Amino acid sequence: MEKAYEAKKFEDAIYSEWINSGYFNPDNLPNRNKEIFSIVLPPPNVTGQLHIGHAAMLAYQDLMVRYHRMKGDQTLWLPGMDQAAIDTQKMVDKKLKAQGIDRHQIGRKKFLREVDKFTQESKIIIKKQLQKMGSSLDWSRERYTMDSGSTKAVQQVFIKMYNDGLIYRGKRVVIWCPHCQSTLADDEVEYIEQKTPFYYFRYGPVIIGTARPETKFSDKVIVVHPQDKRYKNIVGKEFEIEWIQGKIKAKVIADISADMEMGTGAMTITPAHSFVDFELAQKYNLKVEEIINKAGRMTSAAGKLEGAPVKEAREKVVEILKKKGLIKKIDKNYIHNLSVCYRCRTPIEPLLSEQWFVNVNKPIKKGKSLKQLASQIVKNGNIKIIPERFNKTYFQWMDNLRDWCISRQIWFGHRIPVWYKKDKYKIGLKSPSEGWTQDPDTLDTWFSSALWTFSTLGWPEKTKDLKKFHPNTVMETGYDILFFWVARMILMTTYLLDEKPFDTVYLHGLIRDKQGRKMSKSLDNGIDPLEMIKDYGADALRLSMIVGSTPGIDMKLYDEKIAGFRNFVNKLWNISRFILLNIKNPKIIEKRPKPKTLFDKWILNKLDSLIDSTTKDLDNFNFSIAGMALKHFTWHDFADWYLEIAKVEKDKEEILLYCLQNILKLWHPFTPYVTETIWKNFKTDLLLIQKWPEAKYKKDEKTIKNVQIIQKIIFEINKFKNEHKINPKKSIECLIISEKYNDLINKQATVIEKLARVKHTTQEKSLNTELHLPNIKIYLKAETRKSNDKEIANLEKYIESLENKLNNKKFIDNAPTDIVKKEKEKLKETKKLLTKIKK
Repeated sequence: MEKAYEAKKFEDAIYSEWINSGYFNPDNLPNRNKEIFSIVLPPPNVTGQLHIGHAAMLAYQDLMVRYHRMKGDQTLWLPGMDQAAIDTQKMVDKKLKAQGIDRHQIGRKKFLREVDKFTQESKIIIKKQLQKMGSSLDWSRERYTMDSGSTKAVQQVFIKMYNDGLIYRGKRVVIWCPHCQSTLADDEVEYIEQKTPFYYFRYGPVIIGTARPETKFSDKVIVVHPQDKRYKNIVGKEFEIEWIQGKIKAKVIADISADMEMGTGAMTITPAHSFVDFELAQKYNLKVEEIINKAGRMTSAAGKLEGAPVKEAREKVVEILKKKGLIKKIDKNYIHNLSVCYRCRTPIEPLLSEQWFVNVNKPIKKGKSLKQLASQIVKNGNIKIIPERFNKTYFQWMDNLRDWCISRQIWFGHRIPVWYKKDKYKIGLKSPSEGWTQDPDTLDTWFSSALWTFSTLGWPEKTKDLKKFHPNTVMETGYDILFFWVARMILMTTYLLDEKPFDTVYLHGLIRDKQGRKMSKSLDNGIDPLEMIKDYGADALRLSMIVGSTPGIDMKLYDEKIAGFRNFVNKLWNISRFILLNIKNPKIIEKRPKPKTLFDKWILNKLDSLIDSTTKDLDNFNFSIAGMALKHFTWHDFADWYLEIAKVEKDKEEILLYCLQNILKLWHPFTPYVTETIWKNFKTDLLLIQKWPEAKYKKDEKTIKNVQIIQKIIFEINKFKNEHKINPKKSIECLIISEKYNDLINKQATVIEKLARVKHTTQEKSLNTELHLPNIKIYLKAETRKSNDKEIANLEKYIESLENKLNNKKFIDNAPTDIVKKEKEKLKETKKLLTKIKK
């Protein structure tokens, strides 16, 4: 073994060995049991490089997969990539524009060839990146949301849902991005908090409030709550009022959708640009007139302002109403959540458009709708969400789910299987006959990815893989796509397969920077996982994202943290190297060795405990807890204590090898590269497929207590030496007296002598220092370092400066609480030290 572990020297070669072994494929695994563990990779977009969020996802999933593979479960981790239709089209469009090519000039077919070329190149890059993380994916089953199998599944689902009356074409209010020129799903909208003016206008008999006066041209209906006493005398009446373009007639209706507590309790409605208002217009058979078009400009309904951008029109409308004396007041400190497209950050517009929708409210199975089926399967416990608090969020989202707009106005994606001829249309995979034109729109990306757990296993065909690996055991992903993706998979699977897509949903938190900020290009605080792997190794990066994490809680990540775990990886290497260099013929130790000494019993009992707890923790998704316990055992119990004791007691080859081999097995799911590299020294099958350790653990209370007593004695002597600046290597005379533990101390005298660097004596009179432990007295002969005037003067000067600082009111009032606390602690400790030196 080389003196130091340099990850980049080993990682690529190790991954090649794993690939060539064929063991990522569950069909090739030796010693398989009947248990199935299956998980699909949330498909990364084919738009470029993996980010740190992907790296976290891969770390968690590979940990689970390697653990279950070693347990002998038939373990499938199925890889694939997503077309990310809008993003991919934008990237290729941009690339072509840089070459002076417009996609509309070359046409759809040629453009899609360019997209195909781009995605093929991108898939190769992403695959290499996935492999760099050590991901043990079954590449023989790799899929893509636009491959022939996925396309077939998507088309069949569309046709089935249409035939079942769940897909319909209609003109409804949709979320529209003027920049992307396409519809968006509800959960593809992000919100930016901003300060914006809020206007109060005189509108006939009422005052109405709005942040968007430019949408109010055709508002001719006042809505109030039926129980609002302020307006009971005007309900049902019609008024002629002065408005933006002159006199209009407005009528008053009462409906429970009006909020009596909001503003004045009265509102006007804009049916073409509000989901709530559109429903009211349908309910009361009101006219729906479009004010803003798909380019984000005013329509002819705005009269002289036709063609004006929204922002400009807003200013002009306010000017008009001001001149007419219709502005009551303007609140310039109104905090408003601006809705923007999550891809391009352009403000979105709710507007009227003819699109394809999935009806989520229509009863379909046993009188239940799609969203009711998807809620029920989580409510009855068939799907477990970790952490549990996200159940509430899931149900809220499902309860408020509107019909899902699934058509997108882009070229790249699954083309809608609908054909048009004049005012007729037919559903089908091919043109019915001559003269029919296919719908130019494509399906929402989430429509195809909602089928991911089963379409990747061969559905709609009844394949062996589908029967064997579905439902998946776990869906592991970030909580930020619980609604984008996880909820839709549950929705579609319960409807199409009449079963759940997975047993458990594990949601990891988002990765943030050292200050807790979200990583973004604008802040330039992103972490490139490939750079981190290059600098610190994949194992260190994996550990830094798992140990210390909590499901559903964001975590901070930064260079120093990853470097810290790189140091631990090196420690594991050094421990292994020390053992293997000191054993002539390292061999596999199958059976638990028989202990010969107290510390043998202790380390084997500790190892049994670790095997037992790690297995339970990994079964229960307590990844961080398992990692922390492993780290403590490896570094503290095994390296700091047992290895040092082994140097004293000798003849430990079997126990050392047994412990090391089990430590490597337990660490393998967390740190696959370094453990596999070390394992090669045993010249046997890959660690990848070694059997997971098993232990019949029973806590040996007596052994643990006795070892703790010896450890405490050694610790206290070493602490005393350190405090009194005695050379730790210098051996000093020592006498330990204890009626209660005399036999134990005598038996462990050699261990104490070597690890505490003391010489046992029976001459109590010659000893000048006494240490006390419960039921134990330790006498030492130690020449403690004599204090001198200069040292005392320096400490007194330092104490004075600290006292001056803490007596300064300005410092106490302005300094952070933790800084003040630290200064007080410094003062206390320095005073203690001064007292000790003077004695």
